[in-house]
Amino acid sequence: MLGRLKQKLIHTRTTFEEKFDELLKSGKNREEILDQLTETLILADVGIHTTEKIIHSLREKSKKGDSIPQLQKLLYQEIYNILSPHSSSPNINHSSAVLMAVGVNGGGKTTSLAKLGYHYQMEGKSLMMVAADTYRAAAQEQLSLWGHKLNIPVIKGQYGADPASVIYDALHSFKSRNYDLLLVDTAGRIHTNVNLMNELEKIRRVTSKEISGAPHEVLLILDASIGQNALVQAKEFLKFSGLTGIFLTKLDGTAKGGSVISIADELKLPIKFIGVGEEEKDMMRFDPKEFANALLS
Repeated sequence: MLGRLKQKLIHTRTTFEEKFDELLKSGKNREEILDQLTETLILADVGIHTTEKIIHSLREKSKKGDSIPQLQKLLYQEIYNILSPHSSSPNINHSSAVLMAVGVNGGGKTTSLAKLGYHYQMEGKSLMMVAADTYRAAAQEQLSLWGHKLNIPVIKGQYGADPASVIYDALHSFKSRNYDLLLVDTAGRIHTNVNLMNELEKIRRVTSKEISGAPHEVLLILDASIGQNALVQAKEFLKFSGLTGIFLTKLDGTAKGGSVISIADELKLPIKFIGVGEEEKDMMRFDPKEFANALLS
């Protein structure tokens, strides 16, 4: 898995590799090296606040005579420490679990949900999906196509129907069939639109009335390629939808993979899954140690 992750993170990884190779040949002192690392972290879209935090810690923990490999090891530990405090284990290891995906349009929400469906199907779970994006016929059609490909039943509503009512019907079907997992695809929304965000609260209330503790997971689907803009989106969604974790998409095609670090640092939310391609198999459970290794080892 580490080898595959390194390959998928090649664009961000290259940013670090080139900088460390350059520093090894430079003969610069510790302060100059830390200045260069500051620039590298920002270029990888770690963000100014988190970058300053990391560099401050490196300055305190390192010694003036430390070599580049020693500083690289300290940097690895700082990144790991930021990523590791929150459990990334999904809370769906029980019957009648509900996982809801939220996010803006274009973030890869429907495809990510299909990847989750494939993943849990391979683990032997029985599941169904519900297309609660009733505002875009294309979104429902996309989920239906995935359902057909993966042989997973998909519940749809009429175009323009109340999403909460569609989910209500889906929950009754889900319970009557005794399935293990229900995956809910919600409408993409502008994170600053209060009415649309409040709709998520309504969906959550309907779900919790039908199944105790549901939704057990509310994953924010974030496009890693937009870097720090993803952090702005996440902060707004956090106000409304009771997020339990993050699914980061499109990590394979960006040099902004450092945004993973700032998202974990500033939101204090676990990153639970990462998307690294377009196919149903192109998804991994997030592992802080493997991610830090993939960037720096």
